[in-house]
Amino acid sequence: MNHELKTLQPPVAPKVPTTRSHHGDEVADPYEWLREKQNPEVIAHLEAENRYTESITADQEQLRQAIFDEIKTRTVETDLSVPTRRRGWWYFTRSVEGKPYTIHSRVKADTTGHQDTDWTPPLVDAQADLPGEQILVDGNLLAESHSFFALGGMCINEPSNLLAYCVDTTGDERFTLYVKDLDSGELLPDVIEGVFYGLAFSPDSTRVFYTVVDETWRPHQIKAHVLGTDPSTDQVVFQEDDPGMWLGFELSADHDTLLISSGNSEYAETSMLDLTDPAATIQLLVPRSLRLLHGVDLLPGTDTRALITHDHQAPNNMVALADLEQLGADADPSQWKTVVAHETTVKVEGTILTSTHLVLSVRRDTCERVQLIPLEGLGTGEQQPVIEPEFDEELFTAFPTSANLESPMVRLSYTSDFTPARIYDLDLANNQLILRKQTPVNNYDPQNYRATRQWATAGDGTRIPLTVMHRTDLDLSHPQPMLVYGYGSYEVSMDPGFGIPRLSLLDRGVVFVIAHVRGGGELGRDWYLNGKKLHKKNSFTDFVDATRYLVETKLADPQRIVAMGGSAGGLLMGAVANLAPELYTGIVAQVPFVDALTSILDPELPLSALEWEEWGNPIEDADVYQYMKSYSPYENIRPVPYPRIAAVTSLHDTRVLYVEPAKWVAKLRDVTTGSAPIVLKTEMDGGHGGASGRYEGWKNRAWDYAFALDALGLNPQTRS
Repeated sequence: MNHELKTLQPPVAPKVPTTRSHHGDEVADPYEWLREKQNPEVIAHLEAENRYTESITADQEQLRQAIFDEIKTRTVETDLSVPTRRRGWWYFTRSVEGKPYTIHSRVKADTTGHQDTDWTPPLVDAQADLPGEQILVDGNLLAESHSFFALGGMCINEPSNLLAYCVDTTGDERFTLYVKDLDSGELLPDVIEGVFYGLAFSPDSTRVFYTVVDETWRPHQIKAHVLGTDPSTDQVVFQEDDPGMWLGFELSADHDTLLISSGNSEYAETSMLDLTDPAATIQLLVPRSLRLLHGVDLLPGTDTRALITHDHQAPNNMVALADLEQLGADADPSQWKTVVAHETTVKVEGTILTSTHLVLSVRRDTCERVQLIPLEGLGTGEQQPVIEPEFDEELFTAFPTSANLESPMVRLSYTSDFTPARIYDLDLANNQLILRKQTPVNNYDPQNYRATRQWATAGDGTRIPLTVMHRTDLDLSHPQPMLVYGYGSYEVSMDPGFGIPRLSLLDRGVVFVIAHVRGGGELGRDWYLNGKKLHKKNSFTDFVDATRYLVETKLADPQRIVAMGGSAGGLLMGAVANLAPELYTGIVAQVPFVDALTSILDPELPLSALEWEEWGNPIEDADVYQYMKSYSPYENIRPVPYPRIAAVTSLHDTRVLYVEPAKWVAKLRDVTTGSAPIVLKTEMDGGHGGASGRYEGWKNRAWDYAFALDALGLNPQTRS
């Protein structure tokens, strides 16, 4: 290695006096100036950090390349999805070796009148075009000349001759909407800037509905664009003025009604707009005054009832049936008919309607699974029993991916930690599962790996579920190097799921553990509530207690443990670094939310006001302010020897701004009493998910894993 690079000193961010004051508390923040994204000195500092990171991790390059090559070799690069039938067409996606982005295609479907024939997907050759195949969107062509590319929403109109799609070429999640004539292949002149996720055509194909964000990146308006008109004249269909509410919409099962939802992590409001009636106005269904978390499905056709999944006196949710006359400003949940009663051990995650069945996504024993109830007799004494497809594994994830009124089948996705994704069709006539595909993986034998469930005990006696993954031939009679991963926020569950990159760690003798800490959703609503707001510290202490359990049970080598987490999981990483730096050999914090208090104190920052329902409002509540200040990683850096730390971020991330890890790293280096390297890696052309394209994604994963392996003493270039 070049000696000059080896001895390169880390950048030192200048300290610029800045003071903030809230609730009588004045805080000096000398690195706040790094927030000035347009300041050339800030860009120069980030670039200097990248050069330093490159030099410090140069001896990991061969390991990174090896991991990337393993991911690439195991991945069947030329592959395709199982076609899904909609309105007389089979839709599917292709991936092609050497191309980073997905190709979206379709082919005309035959209609013979025989269910098995009509609903059996065509056999598509991954190596060749299907006769009559029509390419809808080729991400590789759209990405040409752009350093970043991502597709947002996509939708097709009812006659299936128009496609609306959105493109982001900066990473800031503000998309440009295009409309394509699928008969001619030409783009219409309608181009709309600043569009967020979510698209839908009106039933008559004259309008496209979309959402836009305000200056804080919060979706706050639903607009309707009339094709052929100036976008500046687009009508605002609905506007959400509460800065703590996120706005979105979806179509009803019959596509005739726009269902509009405003919500946060604690309650929501739902309204509807009849798209078949030009004179229709917005009709309130479930008001926010009820303070219900809920979802609404309208029964199709002339049925004037709605299915409502809600948490009224039911923290894990229940499903009820109500006439539309029972909804509105005076809606009373106690008057609705129970379809699925509340259970303390089962969480209802969501519902989908077919023409004959209610499809439920539920969580039991930490795992997501699918249930069905026939619509006939629903909500009466004649309601039929729940049907649940059975699978062989103990730890798995099964969820519906496609269901609609015209299909006699429900498309399911199934995976586990060592079962590559399977696609099933569930025949609603006989409840039989039909395996359509299992994702192929090269050079892989699932018998070589094992996943088990263990339980750690928190300081307050709470049992914390752990997923422990390792090679079956790994000798667990003595402690092993370990990577512990966690998230623990927003009621998001770290569900079992197959991942090729993880195999590169396991094959090098690493035990990979997921700590399902409080704040996630693995054990129902209470598991989440006990890890948010004034209970947030439970997430952090759970992770530390889980790590100590792994050491005490002699599964983990106490000298070789790396912690990893991203976004809100990056907050977790920053917090455990302060709580127990001695436990970890290294920490990888991906797009980390490590300056949480500063961000939440500024409602003009992207998405900050929306976060009050997750963390509390430190602007108005002094107790919340003090509580957040007591755990926010940037606020609590102390003079102790921190382990080696990598903070990975993106310049154009709008969810967790680059300035948070930039400030965090600067302060860590200034305060630590240790000599372990602390590095900042900034993707200068990426967003919250990093750089775009699957190959860049693999490189990012390889970088993170190589850093972890190096910290664990498993880098052949540095192993003594």
